[in-house]
Amino acid sequence: MPTTNEQDGRMKKFKNKGKNVEEIRRRKNEVTVELRKARKEEQLLKRRNICFLAEASLSPEKDEKNVVTQISLIDIVELIQSDDLFLQLKAAQAVRKMLSKQKNPPINQVIDSGIVPKLVEFLYYHDTPNLQFESAWALTNIASGTSEQTKAVVDANGIQGLLVLLSSPHIHICEQSVWALGNIAGDGSVYRDTLIRFGVIPPILSLVMPSTPVGFLRNITWTLSNLCRNKNPHPPLDAVRQVLPTLTCLLHHKDKDIISDTCWAMSYLTDASNNYIQVVLEAGVLPRLVELLFTNELPVLTPAVRAVGNVVTGTDEQTQMAIDAGLLSVLPRLLHYPKSLIQKEAAWALSNIAAGPRSQIQQLVTCGLLPHLVELLDKGDYKAQKEGVWVVANITMGGTVQQVVSMIRAGVLKPLLNLLSIKDSNTLLVILDSLTSFFRTAEKLGETEKLALLIEELEGVEKIEALQTHENNLIYRTALALIEKYFSGEEVDDINQENKEMKTLPFKAEQQDFFDF
Repeated sequence: MPTTNEQDGRMKKFKNKGKNVEEIRRRKNEVTVELRKARKEEQLLKRRNICFLAEASLSPEKDEKNVVTQISLIDIVELIQSDDLFLQLKAAQAVRKMLSKQKNPPINQVIDSGIVPKLVEFLYYHDTPNLQFESAWALTNIASGTSEQTKAVVDANGIQGLLVLLSSPHIHICEQSVWALGNIAGDGSVYRDTLIRFGVIPPILSLVMPSTPVGFLRNITWTLSNLCRNKNPHPPLDAVRQVLPTLTCLLHHKDKDIISDTCWAMSYLTDASNNYIQVVLEAGVLPRLVELLFTNELPVLTPAVRAVGNVVTGTDEQTQMAIDAGLLSVLPRLLHYPKSLIQKEAAWALSNIAAGPRSQIQQLVTCGLLPHLVELLDKGDYKAQKEGVWVVANITMGGTVQQVVSMIRAGVLKPLLNLLSIKDSNTLLVILDSLTSFFRTAEKLGETEKLALLIEELEGVEKIEALQTHENNLIYRTALALIEKYFSGEEVDDINQENKEMKTLPFKAEQQDFFDF
């Protein structure tokens, strides 16, 4: 059997079982990267390069001849240093097109040429908006690169120049500035907080109006999402409070891309301490987030389920708010969703609800989620099954006798025992601990032999015995303890004899009769 220290260590894997705040959120952080990999590539990348193909929709110079793209970087440097505005514009257009290549744009070469400060200087040329626009576009693409490349823009005082463009009377220039600032914010928490200190949030929020074109609003929302993103540290709470009213409105927009990036912003903000979760909940967004869990639009559903899943890692009161908003009613749909990632997220949320107080476990039972849990354990995606194992473990650990019995009656033992053949040691330990907890419940009811009989009927004894040769010493000792205590000597002979006598009974009938009160 596990030692007291080992048991205490594994207790810390549950949401609210006497551990500190950092331990409470451990399991949530384990799956964050995987979820973000599920986004489309453009959404996954923290920054976006505007390719040459986008020119037709963005550039006011639609009749421009492509010959300028043939200018060499050496010529561009010479032209950009001239005093002729026309030549400077052509040079800025050429470098922008050079940087807009879809594959391997020469960002480092442009930086090494020393023209980045000059492009920043052009941002202040209010009498030549085309030059402002081309320069902002080039800087946007430089900032879409590595952190070192983004640093070149910041070190040239690009943030200050781009902030000036937010008040431009030309919407295409203003939009280009928002895009560039979004790329800088997406680099990480340092530049994100630098932008916040420079006061970027109020002018960006002022751009969100009923008259704002949808395409522009998408870029604004994406930039706001990046201002909410990244950890260590998370964005300042004052900044979060600034953006939340606007994000709450955008969450109700009709455009799915805007809703998607707003949901991602909510998922970033809730992926923090309970204080951040509380600020988000006080904005009143939870009912809308739960409503979005019914959508079939995966780009919206993915961040929405992550945001709500983050909420139920919080306090019991915060988890109850998610339950009251209708989360339990949509979880069956998500547990059977065709995409495995959504199954896993739903099971993860369910495991955190099961780690709460007995009243919340009872709501889970009353809403009929146990049969869906059994099906998930039986037929679900492997990663979702592992989360489902945690649901069982949390209920056996913190639930009442009646709630544990409800799981057995729902048929959880069969798929749980089948999972003893998996390779993952951590999950095997959770299953074995759950079986031990099941036997403790049986002992309280004087039904130990019935439980042992049921496990024998399900061919579980062989699976437990097989783990006695496992390379993990803790798995071996836990399996051995189960065999020795409940399946050894005369007890096994009695079970086998009773098993033979009951062969004609259907399995479901045995489970329904098991642990009658």
